Amino acid sequence: MDVPPVNLAELLRHPDDLDKIGALKAEFVRKKAAVDSQLRGGLREQLETTQSGMNGLADGQKTVQQIKEEMMKIDKICSGSQNMITDFATINLVSQAHRNFGAVEAMRRNLEIFNDRLNGIQEMLREDDEDAEDMPNLLAVHYELTQLRNIRDDAIEQIQRGDDPSLQSTLEDYFERLDGAIEWFDEHITMIARSLINLIVADNNSLVVRFALIIEAEEKSDQRVLALQEALKDHKEIATRFQSITDGAKTVRGYKEKFLQVIKDAGQDKFAGSREQFLGDPKELEKSLRWFFNDLNTVKLGLIQLTPKKWKIYKTWATIYHSLMHDFLVGLIDDPEITSAHSLEIISWPEKYYRKMAKLGFKQEELMPHVIDSRETELVRDFRSLIIRFLDEWIDRIFAQEKKDFADRNVEGSNLDTDEYGYFRTKNLVDLWRMLREQLDVAANSKRADVVEGVVDVMFQRLRTRQVGWQRMLDDEAARYESGKVIELDGFQPLQDWLVATANDQIACIDDNEDEGRLAYLSDFKKKIGELVTPPYMERAEAEVAQIRDGYVDLSTWCITKFAQLVFAVDFKTVMPDFFTPKWYQTTAMARMMVTFEEYVNDYRQVLNLSLTDIFIEIFAEELLIRYLSSVRNKGAKIRRSDPFQDKIFDDLSTAFNYFSNLPNGADVGNSIKETWRVTEPFLQLLSVEKEAVPATFEAFKSAYWDLQISWVEAVLRSRDDFERSMLNAVKAKAAQMDVVRGPETIMSKVK
Repeated sequence: MDVPPVNLAELLRHPDDLDKIGALKAEFVRKKAAVDSQLRGGLREQLETTQSGMNGLADGQKTVQQIKEEMMKIDKICSGSQNMITDFATINLVSQAHRNFGAVEAMRRNLEIFNDRLNGIQEMLREDDEDAEDMPNLLAVHYELTQLRNIRDDAIEQIQRGDDPSLQSTLEDYFERLDGAIEWFDEHITMIARSLINLIVADNNSLVVRFALIIEAEEKSDQRVLALQEALKDHKEIATRFQSITDGAKTVRGYKEKFLQVIKDAGQDKFAGSREQFLGDPKELEKSLRWFFNDLNTVKLGLIQLTPKKWKIYKTWATIYHSLMHDFLVGLIDDPEITSAHSLEIISWPEKYYRKMAKLGFKQEELMPHVIDSRETELVRDFRSLIIRFLDEWIDRIFAQEKKDFADRNVEGSNLDTDEYGYFRTKNLVDLWRMLREQLDVAANSKRADVVEGVVDVMFQRLRTRQVGWQRMLDDEAARYESGKVIELDGFQPLQDWLVATANDQIACIDDNEDEGRLAYLSDFKKKIGELVTPPYMERAEAEVAQIRDGYVDLSTWCITKFAQLVFAVDFKTVMPDFFTPKWYQTTAMARMMVTFEEYVNDYRQVLNLSLTDIFIEIFAEELLIRYLSSVRNKGAKIRRSDPFQDKIFDDLSTAFNYFSNLPNGADVGNSIKETWRVTEPFLQLLSVEKEAVPATFEAFKSAYWDLQISWVEAVLRSRDDFERSMLNAVKAKAAQMDVVRGPETIMSKVK
């Protein structure tokens, strides 16, 4: 049994594929059980066949030995009788002369009437041609032809024993017309053999029975010839004394083999028609093969009782047809011209085929080899790979277009779309989800859960990869502005637009509109998957969908965060280095920053998804707080006791708080932001308390914010004009004594 090898490297190409091990193991166990069952059935059949053959050989050897012993007895009796009869030699000579004279006389009469008998045969063949549906002379023609064939064979054999070989060609010329009659008769036999199914359907049982009688008679004749040939070969010395028993056919005519070959040839012709129909329309496979099962059912119901039982005609016919079906399907599988639609139908066919054959009385293990050589797994993998290839080509084409659009973003009027709400959107997201649904439909057409599940696995992976690819593309471009490598800022504002559009895209993928009863792309995709896969797989798919959903949320948040970071890197680039330096006291940097931010909010409020607007404000407020607290590391930052630094910090904080408090419809957001900004209170205490109180202030700060970093505390202390090394040592000692309880991450984890 040819079973395609399992390539684990192909099945387990990615870490996520390890989740498939359970399903793969179950599949392999099932396949192994099926193979074991087939092997046991095949072994049982082979053992039965072998045992039957051995019994036949033993019986044959016994019979041959008995014949040999009988022939030896006869030879001994004949030899002994010669001594018992007076003048036996003379009598034997006269007897041989008489027999030879009788044989010559019989041969002469046969040769004289040979042509007349042959003319009669030809006349009967013409009558049968005119009545092809009944052929009334079939048995008579066969009988006469058999007689004439035997006459010819006897004559040729006697000539070959003579001393004049030139007479043989003369005799062969005399018998030449017989070959034409034989060919004519064979055409009739072939015609009947090819039409057996139609004859049974038409209830023409008489012709079928006469045909079977002829084939059976020829089969017996061939068996007799083969037995005599074997006997002559093994016991030539004795057998030559009994040549009289060799009257009749001298050669094997093979009508039974020709009959079986006609069944095969007729089946091949029908399969050729099925192939054309199937190639024209893959959905026609079952319909194009309907004749296959109809023929077998006709044989079962109508032919078995009309043919010799020993033929086992039903099983024989089914074996021939099964072999043809196997060759037909395997030939299609290996045909490079067939499409995926054809492969899909072939994958689904074995189950239907064996179910139909079971109704006809044949178990799967009785039909060897497997109808497609157990190549379902290979075909499923190939079909799945084909879908995945198209999937990857589409995704690569879409992403290539998106990268081109992103690179060409600095065009007049932008190159982004807007949705029905007026939100910025990229152009290809709709095409992406449409393509995923189409490929899912293609996989669903297979009506095989393993195909769909394999394709869905890859789709999940590609969606995650796409999220990473988008973030990398945007991050690489943003890094150019954050590093200051880009002097011209022509592409900066379009980059911000793309960050907003990308954030909107992620929300569109997951934001279900319950009021309108409209599902987001991911939810609709999940719903479609649930209709096509098995319940156990759907349980795992739930986790995959949740992971992808989280990825959309994370990427959306990342885009807004990157937007805020770019504002600081570009718009506030010249302002942030002044905080906590002498120049800080003479500027209104915080007020100008809040005005700039307000302009950004007003500009993007209409094109940014409503659910992201508050997030945008919170992220900006958090980024501002982080940058503000980190400004103690600015070059020249120094907090002097004599300077009004506390008043200045209060002024900065009140400016920010006033803006956040006056957010339209954002009381909750404002309160959340102000709660986060309360961290400035212990920050101010670290700057203002007396040296002796610094360790206690640090302890209170660390207790409230467990992830407060010592390196930042050191920077704060060093910004004080009264900094001493002992202050830092005392803080470190206090940190070593504290038993900090870890909790949720706080804002101080981001302040370095």
